[in-house]
Amino acid sequence: MVSTLLLEKFQEYVSRNDLFDKHDKILLTVSGGVDSMVLMSLCVNSGYNVGVAHCNFQLRGAESDEDEILVLERARKYGIEYYNRRFDTTAEMELTGESMEMAARRLRYTWFQELCQKHGYTVIAVAHHIDDSIETFFINLLRGTGLRGLTGIHNQVGRVVRPLMFATRKEIMDYALQKHIPFREDSSNKSTKYLRNKIRLGLSPRIKEINPRFPFIMNRNIERLMAAQRFIDGAIDNIYAQVATFDNGIHTIHIDRIMDAGSREFVIYEILNSRFGFKGDVVDGLCKALHNNTSGKRFYSRTHVAYINRGNIEIMPIQEDDSCEVLVQRGQQRAYCGNAVLYFELRDVDSLTTYNTPDNIALLDADKITYPLTLRRWNAGDSFTPFGMTGSKKVSDFLIDNKVSMSEKNRQFVMLSNGEIAWLVGRRIADKYCITKSTESVLCITKEITNG
Repeated sequence: MVSTLLLEKFQEYVSRNDLFDKHDKILLTVSGGVDSMVLMSLCVNSGYNVGVAHCNFQLRGAESDEDEILVLERARKYGIEYYNRRFDTTAEMELTGESMEMAARRLRYTWFQELCQKHGYTVIAVAHHIDDSIETFFINLLRGTGLRGLTGIHNQVGRVVRPLMFATRKEIMDYALQKHIPFREDSSNKSTKYLRNKIRLGLSPRIKEINPRFPFIMNRNIERLMAAQRFIDGAIDNIYAQVATFDNGIHTIHIDRIMDAGSREFVIYEILNSRFGFKGDVVDGLCKALHNNTSGKRFYSRTHVAYINRGNIEIMPIQEDDSCEVLVQRGQQRAYCGNAVLYFELRDVDSLTTYNTPDNIALLDADKITYPLTLRRWNAGDSFTPFGMTGSKKVSDFLIDNKVSMSEKNRQFVMLSNGEIAWLVGRRIADKYCITKSTESVLCITKEITNG
């Protein structure tokens, strides 16, 4: 009964939301986990024209290889096209400075798009479900977000669709067990090192004890938030047309044209976030500078820089040769420099499991830091004492010794504390700021390359 009901709900959800039909050629992204294996079963049993793409990121040794074998065998059983690619994800992370999640996401979606172009797939189907969307809601809520960040995971973005967004994790598991669908458990899903798993294994079960219908109620709440965001987007489009001008590559938001002073900061946030990608904490800082009539200070998204000029906000794309300084205040969670974003996290030294980190992560003694920190491109006369060395060394010599290419040199940033280099960003911290036996608080900074 469970299997029949889920299949009917799947077909109804796909049709009602116009995600795809029998004329589409659908690329299923199948990891070997229960969600994607059930998605494959539902699509095949519904008669859709599908192929299967599996990524082996080679991060879990034999486990990754066994996932690959399972998906291959199941695709062969169904008689459907199977594609597989192995990625050297660790090498990619070292090359780009990205986190594991960012590197894996970029690698797989680039490959999926290549498969679509080469083999004529019109849709990419991903196996996210209600519980995934709820977890995303709480992740964004805990990190700080606007309404848009509380709308969870959408069921369609471009050619990427999520046809299981009607189902809970329990419904999917029940279907797999009843239909005897093989699947594999990712051992990392049990680790509470990740925020998503803390919510999945800790928060969600507690709330379900209070109200077992919590997933369905939250899903309905998220649908209402999506509707509210669509309404706001339409209103903001109308307001933007009235308050903004564009000239010589510069977008100008004329603050005095925003009529309702009570909602002015909300309007500014929606414009800057939806159109130019500025995050909430950056917009908060900009609005504070606007209120204090502070001109000249620059605020960055991945792709644009904004500043205040004569009481208005001016926005332009970040140029490759942009050498302006970026200030990082105490408690600030992120900052942008060149083609990278830096995430700042204050941690207790006892919470660290290792001091050995890749170059894109800096661990600094927080008590030795003086705010505001300054991010800027390196200058010819810059020097510092690299961690583990004695005596001063020119940045230029350090880059030469480490065989850094000219293009990479041009993009190299430094982070300064009280006017001296604390971190040659993405390469080496200064010895003065390293962790010692007397360290109590650690400033953990992670550099991730953006696509902007």
